[in-house]
Amino acid sequence: MQVGVIGGRYCSPKTAEIAEELGALIAKQGWTLICGGRGGVMEAACRGAIETGGVTIGVLPDSTDQKANDFLTYTIRTGMGEGRNVIIVHSSDVLVAIHGKYGTLSEIALALARKKPVFGIGTWSIPGVEPVKTPEEAIARIKDLADA
Repeated sequence: MQVGVIGGRYCSPKTAEIAEELGALIAKQGWTLICGGRGGVMEAACRGAIETGGVTIGVLPDSTDQKANDFLTYTIRTGMGEGRNVIIVHSSDVLVAIHGKYGTLSEIALALARKKPVFGIGTWSIPGVEPVKTPEEAIARIKDLADA
């Protein structure tokens, strides 16, 4: 299972804590975490996954690793800017959005257009995004999908 974690490049300490917990839980399941590879929610989720022995993939908007976070197992340098969101969505079996602004909204829209499940923690309240309150609830819902 490849789980996309999407959210803001900048985030509060509380949001980072939620993302880090989600990343750790993804790793405990043996799933791969896919994200945009930068800071904020992406970095916190990757930190949680790496510190739990997981695998992370960062799909970077640039053609270099210069702005990549330090918790990536693998990087994909796209040179595509926000166009890299399409790769994140296509590479994910399911996505979890944590807070976020318009970049996160674009990833949600791309995922919903491709009929990918999207769970949201404190993010955009739009049709198709299933709200969950905690990382544990997100993992439980993803497991339900995998078992269906």
